[in-house]
Amino acid sequence: MSSAANGTSDDVLGLKRDLRTRQKARRAEALAALGVSVNEGLVKHGMALLGDREPGYVSGYYPMEGEIWPLPLMAALKAKGHSLALPVMQGKAEPLVFRAWTPGDPLIPGVWGIRQPAPDRPEVLPDIVLVPLLAFDARGYRLGYGGGFYDRTVRALRSLKSILAVGLALDELEVDAVPHLDYDERLDWVLTPSGARQRSDR
Repeated sequence: MSSAANGTSDDVLGLKRDLRTRQKARRAEALAALGVSVNEGLVKHGMALLGDREPGYVSGYYPMEGEIWPLPLMAALKAKGHSLALPVMQGKAEPLVFRAWTPGDPLIPGVWGIRQPAPDRPEVLPDIVLVPLLAFDARGYRLGYGGGFYDRTVRALRSLKSILAVGLALDELEVDAVPHLDYDERLDWVLTPSGARQRSDR
């Protein structure tokens, strides 16, 4: 059993399940109330954080129902010279791979029906990874959907190169502390409609 950063593994997994249920409802309520202002804030503050960085590959994600829509920010970053990519699931317990993508390129359904680039698109190693989440805290811990795909992926990328992992969130999804285990990877920044927040190491 893996050691936990703040409890036994079973305890932490149970806390994550409970928080995940609450946060899905909270996210849906907040998105319905905020409407298009979510994208406006994410683009404004996302460009302030990322727009003037040296051009490289930015991986976003094609949103599932209920997720924050990252495509307007990705389009704005492309206009500043960045190249784009989308993640592709390889299988259970495997890190994601990333394939080059440009708005307008055809997409195919992958696992859970998530749209992803076709297999003939080249694989790339992103410099910036935009990460979906259900909860975050000031230390950069995030709550995902329980598959561990982004933790494995960010860990693998960080072993190869310097990357920036940026969570996309609503301010309403912040919690005092995300339950975490020793294999959970922290985000470098969390981007919300109100601004960009660098993780604290305190």
